[in-house]
Amino acid sequence: MKSAQELFELWRSHPLLDPALQKELAAMQHDSAAIEDAFGCALAFGTGGLRGILGVGTNRMNVHVVRRAAQAVADYLNETSLPKRAAIGYDSRINSERFARETACVLAANGIEANLYPRLEPVPALSYAVRALSCGVGICITASHNPAQYNGFKVYGADGCQLTPSGVSRIAAILENHSYFEAIQTGSFDALLRAGSIRWIPEAILNAYLNAVLQLRVRHDDLSRLSIVYTPLNGSGRECVERLCRSLGIQNLTLVSEQAAPDGHFPTCPYPNPEIREAMALGLSYCERLRPDLLIGTDPDCDRCGVAVPDDGKGSYRLLTGNEVGVLLLDFICQTRQSNGTMPQNPVAVTTIVSTDMADPIAAHYSVELRRTLTGFKFIGEQIGLLESEGHPERFLFGFEESYGYLSGSHVRDKDGVNAVLLLCEMASFYQNRGMTLSGAIDALYETYGYYSCAQESFAFSGASAMRDMASCMQRLRENPPTEIAALPVTKITDYLAPDTGLPASDVLEFRLHGGCKLTVRPSGTEPKLKLYLSAKADTQAEAETLLNRLRAACKPLLRF
Repeated sequence: MKSAQELFELWRSHPLLDPALQKELAAMQHDSAAIEDAFGCALAFGTGGLRGILGVGTNRMNVHVVRRAAQAVADYLNETSLPKRAAIGYDSRINSERFARETACVLAANGIEANLYPRLEPVPALSYAVRALSCGVGICITASHNPAQYNGFKVYGADGCQLTPSGVSRIAAILENHSYFEAIQTGSFDALLRAGSIRWIPEAILNAYLNAVLQLRVRHDDLSRLSIVYTPLNGSGRECVERLCRSLGIQNLTLVSEQAAPDGHFPTCPYPNPEIREAMALGLSYCERLRPDLLIGTDPDCDRCGVAVPDDGKGSYRLLTGNEVGVLLLDFICQTRQSNGTMPQNPVAVTTIVSTDMADPIAAHYSVELRRTLTGFKFIGEQIGLLESEGHPERFLFGFEESYGYLSGSHVRDKDGVNAVLLLCEMASFYQNRGMTLSGAIDALYETYGYYSCAQESFAFSGASAMRDMASCMQRLRENPPTEIAALPVTKITDYLAPDTGLPASDVLEFRLHGGCKLTVRPSGTEPKLKLYLSAKADTQAEAETLLNRLRAACKPLLRF
């Protein structure tokens, strides 16, 4: 195995090195720390494919890393019986369009028909295209909600879900046998396009995706009274969200102009994630002037959706959490479909093991089976596929995860920000007609089912040993598990690597605590980062927040961070 310095020298002298990367290599030649960081390891191919900082090196996202990954995907597809056809999409990030075209060139040169969206489009539109075009794989160039210096290579299976663990493992194994320069087949984009090996995805596919979203309306009320401020956070959501809103008859839609155009530098929100207040700050300033019914934000690849609503009696706007929106939508869909007679027999809702426990009593109230999956929307998509294979796709009502992902149909197999906008508009109108805001609606659910306060804490590891350090931390928790956390006795420990959980083995530890509190620890699938999911339940909001703060304070001592 070559050292970081040896890899640096190999790249620097290689005749196939992309000229744009030469300057970066020259700048780091006397900086051993920079060389170690860029070449000390390779970006790991994990549950979300590849994701990393843009730049030169094996531990960075660049054209050579992308070509190598595309070659591994081509090898993987060509050893299966799946259709030798791929759908490719990309978002607004730096180099996304180039990386998408490079991916298409490698796939096409390996005998795979490469279908590429002619412009940036949301991730769910890519998931839709995979099945609509009968593809063996799909690839989207995106780093989702990460900061501007990141990009990524996300792989989808033939079912439109993000690739399953077995597929991830196989591609990762193939990658180990590939260099970054040799044995990678590619060609001229224009020549492959003329030859028909690369094709543009037709407009009809995008139209069909949007029509499929529109078919998911549950009420068909007049939405013309709604006023909405929308920010695509300089990402890919604008076209589809604007078209959707026009189809819904929404006349008062205001774009946050500073964040309307695609821009991978994200100049007004360095961390373009609608989960955090900073990303929604500009939209909130628009709310102060315009007083809309909803502020909606979608992340750069438009699979996540955040929302702020008028905070009753306070004159301000309240940012709802992903868990709050999830349970609001679950309750709204269930009560609407019960009242209008469209509730299927044996209905199923799906969420993840780290999402709020509040979903359980709501589902039980409507006699809905609630299934919990591992973290990652692909596992929710798998449940839709299971229902479809049983001949009852209509049983699927709704799926959500705490990280702002929602889906109410089987048209795609990933979280869908455009679908979420549709649901939020219908739900806001439903409560508006009853003299309520969504803020009042979630408070009413808390009064009924108890107060569930949830939060997430992240602890990042850095350097070439980051992944090893993270694994050591998880091993320590397994070998010496705590008996109490935040002075709350641990009543149950679930290790999702164990075979008796009913789910695929996963590196996740769940600690159930006295009184209905919960703490879950899992490594990120895309970054060297441990994520801790905290959940506190109490009879009042104040009590729940106090418990949650105690759990927050216990995180660092628990990890010895």
